Amino acid sequence: MSIIATKPEGNFKKVEPGNYVARCYKMIEIGTVDETYNGELKRVKKVQLTWELPTEMEIFHEEKGYEPYVVSKTYTLSMHEKSNLRRDLESWRGKGFTELEAAKFDITKLLGVPCMLNIIHRPGKVDPSKNYVEVSNISSMPKGIDCPDPLNPTVRLEYDNWDQETFDGLSEYLKEKIQSSDEYKWMNSGSSTPVQVDDIITGLPF
Repeated sequence: MSIIATKPEGNFKKVEPGNYVARCYKMIEIGTVDETYNGELKRVKKVQLTWELPTEMEIFHEEKGYEPYVVSKTYTLSMHEKSNLRRDLESWRGKGFTELEAAKFDITKLLGVPCMLNIIHRPGKVDPSKNYVEVSNISSMPKGIDCPDPLNPTVRLEYDNWDQETFDGLSEYLKEKIQSSDEYKWMNSGSSTPVQVDDIITGLPF
């Protein structure tokens, strides 16, 4: 299947701000959910990408030993010329998309692809005393710098090839977000008519 186009939980160790070698290893199709943009509530289709930082290791669970830090970013599945997804993908691959390329680009091709991430800490909107890890910028790998081999297995969740075990392993926050989507509700409704959301996600300016 082609896909055309974080919220913290409790106390956890945050990677320091800076530029890091990274590799995309997880892609979660969230589905069509509510989102407020400029004060207006919209239904938009979302996907979450997650990268491992293989040069930044930490012990998060004693029984597992050292593991790489991971960071995620959630996007609206829109390849509008002003969308965050298109901007980041163009920076990642180092060149712009033609309109034909943008209309056909399958973001599942990003799995396993290395890049450079710029990580910042941003104060929370509700509680400015709390800092959140954010992927500020993505760029292609500089010449002469290699990305270490993958440390985490590839994880991919999509409605056309649903994997309940993968879903069960997600955070409670992300599972609740997915469960609120049109696609998840349709998948569990027994209906034979797929949800139609293309007209919702086309041309959104974010």
